[in-house]
Amino acid sequence: MKKYSMLMACVLGACLSPVVHADELQDIKAKKTLVCGVLGDSVPLGFQDPATRQTVGLDVDICKQLAKDMGVSPEITPISVDARIASLQTGRVNVVLAALGYTRERAKQIDFSSAYYQMPIKILVQNNSDITKFSQFAGKRVSAIRGSTPELYARQQLTGATVLTFDDSPSAFIALMQNKVQGMAMSEPAAVRFHNRSTGKTRFLDESLHFEPNCVGVKKGEAGLLAAVNDSLNSMEKNGQLQTVWDKWYGQSTEYKIAREKKLTPLSDFQ
Repeated sequence: MKKYSMLMACVLGACLSPVVHADELQDIKAKKTLVCGVLGDSVPLGFQDPATRQTVGLDVDICKQLAKDMGVSPEITPISVDARIASLQTGRVNVVLAALGYTRERAKQIDFSSAYYQMPIKILVQNNSDITKFSQFAGKRVSAIRGSTPELYARQQLTGATVLTFDDSPSAFIALMQNKVQGMAMSEPAAVRFHNRSTGKTRFLDESLHFEPNCVGVKKGEAGLLAAVNDSLNSMEKNGQLQTVWDKWYGQSTEYKIAREKKLTPLSDFQ
């Protein structure tokens, strides 16, 4: 009877104990797939290769290595700028690598990895514009992608300016070229492409709105997954892979010719 009573106590204890849910990293390993949300229309971070129709880019390469280090396969899911946080919160993707700049407001909604690259946010104006500094934007209009950090910092720093938002970068640039706005706020690499294609009709202002730390986004509270992402990024920095990927997409052999001035930086440096 004593053994029977002990057995029943164990059974009841198991039934009454709270259900333990596997964390997201365990789910990823069980499914053997890491779903990465990347931009689908932002060269060179994430875009469709015309020849293969596959999504390629810097963030795609980083995602593939993250998956490899976790021992799973990558699944690339193109998302829009304004869907980045929602895609994490709803579980549509496991991680987001999509020009995701760290801000304190966003950190209330999702968690961030170390910054694997940092870029200045610049203002592009038409070459015949008389604007040379931020203070001259009072009473003028500036375009930016809706939900982006360039929109955020343009609103904060261009005092008196009206910020008009668009769904994508081509639309923001067209607004500039059609004189609907007097400036375009955008991360420098993205803006370089439009500048190069404007055949001398645009120029950058010397000032920068912000030097943006770009990170991998993870759903709030997923400490195991966040640690795995940071471990992978640290390994990529140490073995030179982050530099190799940077040179492939932004280096001197590309149209951007941008040096990687900032190495992998802990998130604590920005908090």
